[in-house]
Amino acid sequence: MVCDVVGLAPPPRVSPFRYAVRSMDERPPASPAARWLPGVAWAVMLAASELPEILLHSAGVKVPDGLGWGKLALLLVFLCATRAARSLRPLFGYAVGLSALFAALNLTGLARDTAWFQLRFNHPGIGFFAGYAAVFVLDLAVAGAVLAALWLLFRRREEFYFAGGDFRAPIVPVPWLGIRRPEPWRPFVPIFAGAAALCVAVPTLLGLRPSGEALSRALPLLPAVLLFAAVNAFTEEVYFRASFLSTLAGPVGRAHALPITVVFFGLAHWLHGSPPGLLGAAMTGFLAFLLGKAMLETKGLLAPWFIHFVPDVVIFASYALAFAAPR
Repeated sequence: MVCDVVGLAPPPRVSPFRYAVRSMDERPPASPAARWLPGVAWAVMLAASELPEILLHSAGVKVPDGLGWGKLALLLVFLCATRAARSLRPLFGYAVGLSALFAALNLTGLARDTAWFQLRFNHPGIGFFAGYAAVFVLDLAVAGAVLAALWLLFRRREEFYFAGGDFRAPIVPVPWLGIRRPEPWRPFVPIFAGAAALCVAVPTLLGLRPSGEALSRALPLLPAVLLFAAVNAFTEEVYFRASFLSTLAGPVGRAHALPITVVFFGLAHWLHGSPPGLLGAAMTGFLAFLLGKAMLETKGLLAPWFIHFVPDVVIFASYALAFAAPR
């Protein structure tokens, strides 16, 4: 090799998958075929998202039991297409990440629906900790499957944001948020986290109106609330943010990668969010914008995780209050 002749170190070992997934700093010049990639990425995301369930629910139609498997089948077809069609190959990593996510979701869904799981972790007498802990064990398995897929693609955890990140990195100005000049991310992380928590707390607590008795009974559940908020923020940052941004920012650019994560996250909270519906989707979509921006600009998981964790504490505290309320 040339590097051996001139005395240079050999190039680092690269995963064979890596050639199909370029980082955001390696994006090639746009070709005529590449102009279609954002549209394809958007279409696949919408098909795999909660949009079909939302439309069926709005029409009063029962969601088919096998819809999740249908989405996985569609994603596997898309995965094969990214290998067969040269013009789609830049989206190979995106297809791998989505396929891993939906395969894991379907398999853990099967586990959750078993009689063994239901009898032990989903009955009226189940404790607050045991009920949620069982669900989050399955959710951690989903995040683990996505991380494994990303590791096979990149072989460097920094490339899929599985790192702390740089809080000294400048925030890209957003005039409509009042951010008009680049400043370090460090002070913005607690500000965004606190603002997100406040936005969640107002409608949530107004709806609950907890009594003093409920507050005192829920207080011992605080350690569980903090644990579940931390785990939920971690798992969702892995498969809602890191997977999408690391595989899409290169092929379609940040201008599409970030909105795709925003819409996917918002739709995921339309039916089962806190609060649900359009308001919940808009709130979580705006939060997803801040989280994705933090991940892209700090190049790590810690900043978006913290911004996500703080409002999740409010959400899981509301669940604890509802659990502890006198019946």
